[in-house]
Amino acid sequence: MRSTRTAGAALFTILAVLMTGCSASDSSTSAGNGPVRLTFWSALRGTQEVVDEYNRIQDKVRVDYQQVPSGPQGGWAKLSNAARAGNAPDVATMEYPQLPGYAIDGVPRDITDLLPDSARRKILPQALDLTTLAGRTYAVPVDIEPMMFFYRKDVFTKYDIPVPKTWTEFESAARGLKEAQPRSRIASFFTNGSQHMAGFAWQAGGQWFRTSGDAWRISLADAPTRKVAAYWQGLVDQDLVRVEPVDSQQWRAHLQSGETVGYMAGAWAAGSLMNSTPSGKGKWAIAPLPQWDPAKPSLGTQGGSTFAVTKDSNHPKEALEFITWMVTSPDALRAKLSSGISSAFPVVPELVPVARKEMDTSYYSGQDIFGLFQESARLISPRWKWGPRMTSTITSVEDGFAKAGAGSGSIIGALREGERRTLPDLKSLGLSVTTH
Repeated sequence: MRSTRTAGAALFTILAVLMTGCSASDSSTSAGNGPVRLTFWSALRGTQEVVDEYNRIQDKVRVDYQQVPSGPQGGWAKLSNAARAGNAPDVATMEYPQLPGYAIDGVPRDITDLLPDSARRKILPQALDLTTLAGRTYAVPVDIEPMMFFYRKDVFTKYDIPVPKTWTEFESAARGLKEAQPRSRIASFFTNGSQHMAGFAWQAGGQWFRTSGDAWRISLADAPTRKVAAYWQGLVDQDLVRVEPVDSQQWRAHLQSGETVGYMAGAWAAGSLMNSTPSGKGKWAIAPLPQWDPAKPSLGTQGGSTFAVTKDSNHPKEALEFITWMVTSPDALRAKLSSGISSAFPVVPELVPVARKEMDTSYYSGQDIFGLFQESARLISPRWKWGPRMTSTITSVEDGFAKAGAGSGSIIGALREGERRTLPDLKSLGLSVTTH
């Protein structure tokens, strides 16, 4: 084990300082006698419709919405730069993996004492846990995306291939499909899929990041992750899965042609598949993700977002009221879904009937997909924590995955290299770090 320690440098100390500097007790004022004006940045689809509805139903607050690029396309940098300049919006969307880093940088406000218990009780505990750091809450979850298995029902039926319930059965199904239809593969290993791999490791019991005493512990190659990496390396080596980037033109072409008959991703992907592969209507179905041990089912997630009140907001109370309405109100969800197809799974179970009613599931032959998502969401393990600099970690791991996909290196090697390259980032923050 290697250890580096800097006095007073654990996350808890840093967050305590930030909490002192960004008290959630700031008073809210309005300009003159007019409504309080809030600025809101988000890349989420349907946000304009949600803002329009909120502005319509009340006159005390006026929300000004600005669409920003999604995180990897510049949204993360835009928010960080605005916060450094002291002009971040009142409300911003933050993905789960990026939230700890933003919190360390002091971008989101500590809302622990502002978030009402009535809202907390409505939210799935596993989702709220992902927005709570060192016992303090820094954002409100919007959706949580249990990993699912999307598959071509017609192909599985044609070749009498059972839908796999375990990872052992998944490998058997992959082999059976290749024998029956040599050009087809059951799924893909994504060379830019570090968050997919994180979800698989999460399901298996891995913990890439955790805190112990006054230090962060990082292990992108712990025993559960090594098991997962070895499993996928075996599938790759046996040519039982494709090796390609997710969302690439080639990946979509393989889905559309039927040469790839399965896809593992968060629940949100059901809507994405409907939009990107309309010719698949009636051919696709959704199943729970295969398990390592069906007697002890567990899941990780892939995707999902949160809403945060930033440190720069002069109206934290009104900002949080707006966020709470967006997350818990049936009217807010209806407004969002009016913009088009979305299968994002809401963190408030009470909203599942609304999502179910608003979405036409004929693409999946009328399958109750939200009922399935709800069952799966209950299996999400609460043990997972994202690290303080996930953007850098993701880049490092995916560099290795791309090399492994080209035959230079391995999946576990990429994860170890990602861990090695993450350490300097954490040390530069003054964090105490141990690896093992």
